Amino acid sequence: MMKFGVLGGGSWGTALAILWAKHGHHVDLWVRNPDHAAKFREAGANTRYLPDYPFPERLNVTDDLEHAVHDNDLLVIAVPLQAYRSFLGHIAPMLRPDHNLILTSKGVELNTSYLPQQIVDDVLGEDWGPRSFTLSGPSFAKEVAMDKPTVVVLAGMVDASLLKLQEELTTPTFRMYNNHDVLGVELCGALKNVIAIASGMVIGLDLGNNSMAGLITRGLTEISRLGAAMGAERETFAGLAGMGDLILTCTGSLSRNLRVGQSIARGNSLEKTLDDLGMVAEGVHTCRSARKLAKDHGVELPISEVVYRILYEGLTPPEGLRLLMTRSLKSELESRRQD
Repeated sequence: MMKFGVLGGGSWGTALAILWAKHGHHVDLWVRNPDHAAKFREAGANTRYLPDYPFPERLNVTDDLEHAVHDNDLLVIAVPLQAYRSFLGHIAPMLRPDHNLILTSKGVELNTSYLPQQIVDDVLGEDWGPRSFTLSGPSFAKEVAMDKPTVVVLAGMVDASLLKLQEELTTPTFRMYNNHDVLGVELCGALKNVIAIASGMVIGLDLGNNSMAGLITRGLTEISRLGAAMGAERETFAGLAGMGDLILTCTGSLSRNLRVGQSIARGNSLEKTLDDLGMVAEGVHTCRSARKLAKDHGVELPISEVVYRILYEGLTPPEGLRLLMTRSLKSELESRRQD
């Protein structure tokens, strides 16, 4: 069994720590706030995010970052994506040459438009590429903590390290596939959150099942269009990180980004929506980065563009719907022929 340091005490980091500790691994869960860490230890659960799911015996909560990094073999990075750069720079002096990193956050860095692996390469150096692996796929934290059957993908260079981690991290309830297309997996994980905000608006406006099916299908089309332009593989977008995670995030009531869209459709401001949510909804940031990536690569992302204009330019959801439904008519296969 491996020794894990899960760095980040939010819902996703906590759920993964519970999962792997429950299945025999030793896990140090690092929580940034010492008061929260003490409270979690006393309660035997993450009282902020997953209060109903007790910690297994092998899970240790700590606020000692150096211990959580240096004393473990595998480091699971579970801090918000926008904090990756500063966090990785902070732990860089603590890293050992034999460490492997599991990247679990989804999104695109503002200003640079970097994806998680690109941030790692930029901060730690390209030597860390072979030792960094991206975990993605349809997986709500609460259901993982409940040990419900979940199927995910681990992306990285397909070599002995990836295959070993795939075997070690898989449990009877957490099945893991491997994929060498890191770029595609990370793009899927980021952009599906933007489409999920739009899906929340579909629900909030009571537009029906036909609208939701059309949105998800065309959402996948625009995600894969950008991915192909950036050099990702189309097969990835039909897989767990693509279609799988998109369906879950656009239809599951536990989706934070879905709830953002619902709140906006009810007439709430973005500020109030995020205050009420109390957690990070990465799609709010990603729609800004997606807009820049689309411009840089010369592709259209009509749904993402409308979400951006609703969140940041005062467009109303009904106006956004009208813009999408009255776009010029074209072949469904047009974007594929242009790639």
